[in-house]
Amino acid sequence: MSLRQLLLRLSGYLGASGPPNRHWWYFRSLDSISSAGSWRGRSSRSPAHWNQVVSEAEKIVGYPASFMSLRCLLSDELSNIAMQVRKLVGTRHPLLTTARALVHDSRHNLQLRGLVVLLISKAAGPSTRNASCQNYDMVSGVYSCQRSLAEITELIHTALLVHRGIVNLSELQSSDGPLKDMQFGNKIAILSGDFLLANACNGLALLQNTKVVELLSSALMDLVHGVYQENSASTKGNSITDDIGMSTWKEQTFLSHCALLAKSCQAAMELAEHDAAVQDMAFQYGKHMAMSHKINSDLQPFIKDKAGDSKTFNLNSAPVVLHQEFLGRDLWIKQIGEAQEKGRLNYSKLRETIRAGKGVTSAIDLCRYHGNKALEALESFPPSEARSALENIVFAVTRFS
Repeated sequence: MSLRQLLLRLSGYLGASGPPNRHWWYFRSLDSISSAGSWRGRSSRSPAHWNQVVSEAEKIVGYPASFMSLRCLLSDELSNIAMQVRKLVGTRHPLLTTARALVHDSRHNLQLRGLVVLLISKAAGPSTRNASCQNYDMVSGVYSCQRSLAEITELIHTALLVHRGIVNLSELQSSDGPLKDMQFGNKIAILSGDFLLANACNGLALLQNTKVVELLSSALMDLVHGVYQENSASTKGNSITDDIGMSTWKEQTFLSHCALLAKSCQAAMELAEHDAAVQDMAFQYGKHMAMSHKINSDLQPFIKDKAGDSKTFNLNSAPVVLHQEFLGRDLWIKQIGEAQEKGRLNYSKLRETIRAGKGVTSAIDLCRYHGNKALEALESFPPSEARSALENIVFAVTRFS
C-alpha cells in the first residue's frame, strides 16, 4: 500500500479542484518530467512512453515501489494530519497542490527514486562475500533491507516536497488570501514533513547499518543545504539582476536533487555488502541520472510547443543560467530590461529570447552528457532486465524529439 493509495482514500477531503498552481519561494524538484526519451532511437514516440518505462520497471522488481511502511500509513498521526489538511480546502496554500500531486501522480514520478533503488539492487544482485543478508527475505531478487531503503528514500523526498510548500509570509499579497490561512498551512506543512522525516529516521535505525545511516543522514543534510541555497538564489535570481553561474548551479543541483538518489543507490550496495567499486558505480549512476532528470525538468518550458504565455519559469534553471553565461552579465540585464512591461517581467517574451540563444541547446547537450555518464556507470553491472530498465529510464529523460 502506497501513500498515493492512502491519499486516494482521503481525496474527498481535498476536493475535486485545487488552488491555482502559484509559484511561491520554493522551486519544483524532479517532478515535472515529460515523455522525453532516448536520443538513440530506442524509445517509442508515444506520449505514454515514460509511463510504459516505469510500468515495465515495476514488473521487473515484482511490485510497485512501496512508498513507506504500512505501519506509518495507518498510524493515528497520519490520519490526524489528513484531517488538518482538510481544513485548508478553499484556501490558496500550496500544501494542497502538493497533496493532490501525490494523489494524481499521472506521470509516475512519485515513486521514481525508490524504484531506481530497487532496480539497481536487483541489477547488482547478491555479493559473493555477502553472508549476513542471505538471511533476509528476498522478493524478485531484492533483499527486504534494500526494499526498506527504497521506502526510506521516498519518505525523505516527500518530506522535502511538503516542507517546500511552506509559504514565505513576508511576500504575501492580498490576492493570496487571509494571513491566518497561510500561517495554519505552514504549521501543517512543517508538522507533516517532520512526521515523515521521523519515520524515515526510525526506518534507518532499524536497518542497523552504521554506514547506511551515515550516507542517508549526509544526503538529508545535503538536501537541506541545497534547498537553502536555492531559496537564497531565488530571492536574488528572480529579483532579475543577480545570477548564480553554472558552477554554482551544478553544486546546488547536486545537493538538492542528486545527492539523495546517488547516496541511496550506494547504500543499497552497502546493504548487500558489495565492494567499494560497485558502490561507487551505483553512486555515479544515481548522481548522473538525477542530474539529467533535473535538466530535463528545467528544459520543459522552453521545448514544449504550447507553453502558456503567462507561465513563469525559474530564472536559475539550467537553460537560463547557460544563456546568461553565453551572453555575459551586461547583455543579460539588458534583455531582462527589454522584457519588462509595466514594471513586471513578461516571461513569454523572455522565453522566446532565451530560445533564440544557445542556452537551450547547451542544456540539452548537458542533459545527454549526464545521461551518457549514467550509462557508463551501468556497464560495470552484468546484463539483466533490471540493468536494461535502468538504461531505459536514462533514455526516457534524454530524448527531446
